[in-house]
Amino acid sequence: MDQTASVWLVLLVAAIAANLPFVNERLFVIGPRRERKSLGWRVLELGVAFGLTLLVGFALEARLGQRHAQGWEFYAVFASLFLTLAFPGFVWRYLRRHRG
Repeated sequence: MDQTASVWLVLLVAAIAANLPFVNERLFVIGPRRERKSLGWRVLELGVAFGLTLLVGFALEARLGQRHAQGWEFYAVFASLFLTLAFPGFVWRYLRRHRG
């Protein structure tokens, strides 16, 4: 897999992982189904998904060659991107009018 494909794969994984806490009612996607998850559970799941997405990115970078050390700026930008990718799921869950 070349570098361009790895970047697109990480972006795809990030977009899916960022929206998963908002589109289902299961704990961490595979846990027991809850009647309605609280925002705290969703934020916790978002943090775990953020960490797993970082691990996928680091693994792909290590596979392509030597992994580079990252400063705080990298993590701040990646967290901002991850939260931006989570916005459609947040809108669907909390800002859309649900019937009933």
